[in-house]
Amino acid sequence: MHSYRPREGHRLAHDPLNSIVAPRPIGWVSTQAGDGTLNLAPYSFFNLFAYRPPIVGFSSIGRKDSVANAEASGEFVWNLASAHLAERMNATSAAVGPEVDEFALAGLTPEASLEVGPPRVAESLVSFECRVSGVQELTDATGAGVDAWLVLGEVVVVHVDESVLVDGVFDTLAADPLLRGGGPSDYFTISAERRLRMDRPA
Repeated sequence: MHSYRPREGHRLAHDPLNSIVAPRPIGWVSTQAGDGTLNLAPYSFFNLFAYRPPIVGFSSIGRKDSVANAEASGEFVWNLASAHLAERMNATSAAVGPEVDEFALAGLTPEASLEVGPPRVAESLVSFECRVSGVQELTDATGAGVDAWLVLGEVVVVHVDESVLVDGVFDTLAADPLLRGGGPSDYFTISAERRLRMDRPA
């Protein structure tokens, strides 16, 4: 058993935490700065935290443009990164200045949202328009800040391409979500062959 204390280092070629907590949905988040500049960035720390009201969240290592824009405007949009958008999603992860429009950088189309200011990615099969419900700097066990920021948002509009609705049910396989996995560059997709169905006990 390889055991280690994270504060003392993992003694491996690559930090295994991101590989162990995997695969993870990608938080492909669009925001808008006060001067109107569009921002689009992927976050591998993303998930759904509540049903009613629906609340999603993403965490940023460092206070990046997405965090600053979401906090200032009170709004963001989550866009599903399907496998066919992998290269363009990856392009939006480039370390560029806040004046750069990542929609243009990646050749993506901004589409007006219904309830919030930031646009959604027109090429994405699913988008959630969100109003910020909280921004929190994460802390360690002693209460000291760690320069990692959690942004939570209530989903106020859901957009789903009808091509991924089958008899009124969202078809996860058809949406082909891209999932963040192991080492520095590993991503995964899902397949019907790997599906496992289990009903909750009565």
